[in-house]
Amino acid sequence: MLESIMRRAYGLPLSILFFLIACQPQPTQTITIIDGDQIHQLITTERLPAALMAKAGIPIKAGDVILLNGQAAALNQAMSTAQSYTLQVRHVAAMIVNGRIIQTAALTVGEALAQTGTKLYASDQINPAIQTVISGPLKVTDISSRTLTVTVDGKPLQIRTSAATVGGALAEAGIPLMGLDASQPSENNPLPSNGQIQLTNISEAILLSEKSIPFKTDYQQSANINLDQQQILQAGQAGLSVSRVRIIYQDGQEVSRENETATIVRPPQDQIVGYGTKVVIHTATVNGVQIQYWRAIQMYATSYSPCRSDPHQCYYGTKSGLPVQKGVISVSPTMYSQYVGQRMYVTGYGFATIGDLCQGCVGKPEPWIHLAYSDNNYVAWGDVVTVYFLAPAPATIPPIN
Repeated sequence: MLESIMRRAYGLPLSILFFLIACQPQPTQTITIIDGDQIHQLITTERLPAALMAKAGIPIKAGDVILLNGQAAALNQAMSTAQSYTLQVRHVAAMIVNGRIIQTAALTVGEALAQTGTKLYASDQINPAIQTVISGPLKVTDISSRTLTVTVDGKPLQIRTSAATVGGALAEAGIPLMGLDASQPSENNPLPSNGQIQLTNISEAILLSEKSIPFKTDYQQSANINLDQQQILQAGQAGLSVSRVRIIYQDGQEVSRENETATIVRPPQDQIVGYGTKVVIHTATVNGVQIQYWRAIQMYATSYSPCRSDPHQCYYGTKSGLPVQKGVISVSPTMYSQYVGQRMYVTGYGFATIGDLCQGCVGKPEPWIHLAYSDNNYVAWGDVVTVYFLAPAPATIPPIN
């Protein structure tokens, strides 16, 4: 239509042409205005944002921002012709950041901080969160993170943290102190001014060693066990002690070793052996001779006669007064004092009586007897024999020494 008018008006004065154009009717538009949680809709031919805000009854202050279809628009710049528009008003609000007042029309805390030139990091502590919508005056705490260098196993690692302490920074970085691990500065200290943290991996190893503790043997008389017989009444059990060696490693290198006091985990149990005191009379035939005896032991036998040692100095007498002849035997002084006069039977020698002292028998590794002979029937001995103590038995049975 405009082209038709212009063709018809060709040649008319220019002022008349502009008058005709201005008088043409303008198309209407649907305008949606969002003001916080309020939504206004206008059907109008008005295309100036400032006039549209006035029609909707929305006061505009200095610093407020108008968005046209999501893009910033000037209040006094007419919108192009279109069927519909959406205008959004962001009113300026005061945001106090760490005590500093910021006037902002930003939608969120993060957007407002970015508008101030603040560089944001994921490790920053911002409260309320950066996604928080600004709907009025707001107080914000911004604890900005800083860069630290953590040396772990000799390798530097860059981290950012807003933690207040070394331990908190290490935990945020996913390398918390574990077990005996240590840091320099220590975990409870504030972040170092030089930005350097040294992490030392400390581990501990325990070496265990076992040692057997021998048991002791206790001998007890028992009237229920035959004389000279032994019986284990209680089995002995070796004890057990455990020693610990504590080894400390720093970054895989041993730095200390400590031997701890051994602990007895199982005390030894003494063995109890009963030795018999019960006298039993036995009958046996030895060398074709029937005898009755109450004790039989192994003894080492040697022999002597009056003049065997020195033909010029002969000894015919004995401690008991019996003559030195076959049938008399000498024993150690202790055995003599306990058994003098005791009738014996010695295999290969025959019947005999303890009647003399044998000084040379003292301290021998086994019981020793000296068999007497006359010079004319002397037989040399040097062998182990069985010696029988013939009945009757004495009322008190002394030990064999």
